[in-house]
Amino acid sequence: MIDIKVPTVGESISEVTLLKWVKKDGTYVERDEVIAELESEKATFEVNAEKAGILKTMANEGDTILIGAVLAQIDDTAEKPAGTPAPSVKETPVAEKKSADTAAAPAQSPVTAVPNNIKATPVASAIIADKNINPAQITPSGFGGKIVKHDVLDALANPGKKAFSGAELFSRNVRKEKMSNLRKTISKRLVEAKNTTAMLTTFNEVDMTRILDIRKIHKDKFKEAHGVNLGFMSFFAKASAIALSEWPAVNAFIDGDELVYHDYADISIAVSTPRGLTVPVIRNVESLSMADIEKKVVELAAKARDSKLTAEELQGGTFTITNGGVFGSLMSTPIINIPQSAILGMHKIQERPMAINGKVEIRPMMYLALSYDHRVIDGRESVSFLVRIKELLENPELLLFGKDPVKTLLEL
Repeated sequence: MIDIKVPTVGESISEVTLLKWVKKDGTYVERDEVIAELESEKATFEVNAEKAGILKTMANEGDTILIGAVLAQIDDTAEKPAGTPAPSVKETPVAEKKSADTAAAPAQSPVTAVPNNIKATPVASAIIADKNINPAQITPSGFGGKIVKHDVLDALANPGKKAFSGAELFSRNVRKEKMSNLRKTISKRLVEAKNTTAMLTTFNEVDMTRILDIRKIHKDKFKEAHGVNLGFMSFFAKASAIALSEWPAVNAFIDGDELVYHDYADISIAVSTPRGLTVPVIRNVESLSMADIEKKVVELAAKARDSKLTAEELQGGTFTITNGGVFGSLMSTPIINIPQSAILGMHKIQERPMAINGKVEIRPMMYLALSYDHRVIDGRESVSFLVRIKELLENPELLLFGKDPVKTLLEL
């Protein structure tokens, strides 16, 4: 019998939460097979079986467990039970399942108006199509969130009324859920940022016409050449790296009674996940190409969604960029990601009438927000930094080396 202990995942982390058992108690596991998923205050990670054998679990899902405590035991002397399935069990492909379901349906099944991402029974779909009901206004009660017949009938009987998912009309139900370690950490750090920094926010706006034109013209060739889409984050990250080199206080933070400056730009990118906000770091942005940045953004975002980020990928940023525009935010005051001293907030691109050379033109505009720690960064520095970001984004050719090519040619 061997012990499987909770591994050390960081110097400051003393406990973790057991999210789920991938393998159940009493089952036979192969060596190196994933048996559990744990969550620390910074990231989630997997625990593997050190040897093959029968698994004996020592904790329940949702339990808080100390680092080094015994999570499970494996009886490595047990023989593999006859008929034990291989680790990867072949299942009917999704496409085959859909084909089988389609074949089983009546030949005269009605063409419904139910989108592909909404599940409904054939009868429910037929009523939805016949009555021209918006499926989004129907509260599903079937297995796996499927809309069934009586859900549609309830919607018809109560037009304009929609209960919360899983609840009934006029429900007064209250639910309680234990806060995850990640949510606790987010809460603690946000309060700490509010209470320990002299935080202010300055605003500006940027005309996104040039960047939108560049993406429209070059997006196909860019993807063909580099295998990733040309997004907005590479422009903002590159502009931030140049501006940080020119205004080093924005890239510094307080350590005791000293100011720590950084001669590089490790930019944290805020990523929203079902478990909460994570902020993985892109290192040495000043040394990366646009394609390198886009590839790193895709990689980190995928890891964040799948809870595969390592502690190293979440530590050490010197500046943060957050994009509330993906959710439709027009303006916000982002909160500093301590111990950093500043965070840049991107927002939704909105067409607005602008005065251009004495004439009114419709331009795609974005509000920018820079929240900063006034103990480290003065008003002149914060405003000048944001103005420089605006200049670089409205004149993307400056991103090449930070200077106007014509003025450089003329040595002006």
